[in-house]
Amino acid sequence: MSTLILLRHGKSDWSGGEPDHLRPLSRRGRRQVPLAGRWLADNVGVIELAVISPAERARETWRLAAAELAVPPPVREDDRVYAGSARSLLGILRELPGELATVVLVGHNPGLEDLVASLTGRSVPLPTSALAVIDLPGPWSAAANTAAELRTHGRPPAG
Repeated sequence: MSTLILLRHGKSDWSGGEPDHLRPLSRRGRRQVPLAGRWLADNVGVIELAVISPAERARETWRLAAAELAVPPPVREDDRVYAGSARSLLGILRELPGELATVVLVGHNPGLEDLVASLTGRSVPLPTSALAVIDLPGPWSAAANTAAELRTHGRPPAG
């Protein structure tokens, strides 16, 4: 069994006029993302790898969330996560080493929501700072070929 955690980046700040990939988190995003990190620390075992989008808001999201973990995992940035479709995100999953049990993917919509639907057959909203935890019954290499189970999803509540 493998566990995939999808974490959508926090709310971004549109006020600075930066190009999309350089847009930082807003104050609200910087407030909400640590709640997701605390939820992970309290509800998920050891995370062995974080695969993140190179967009600044995704990188900042993971820095803030990982700061809440007792042992943050190694990080791998992957350009395919930035504008990733469900198909390209599945490609990333298929390449993961088989010995990894729990991986977090930090990215963007619509790719993350489409990936949940592709893996589980369920359509769920993933607003900014939201998580989806998916149990895959087989190895990463078979991610698209097995019936995955959506364990939980949503934005962790404050306090």
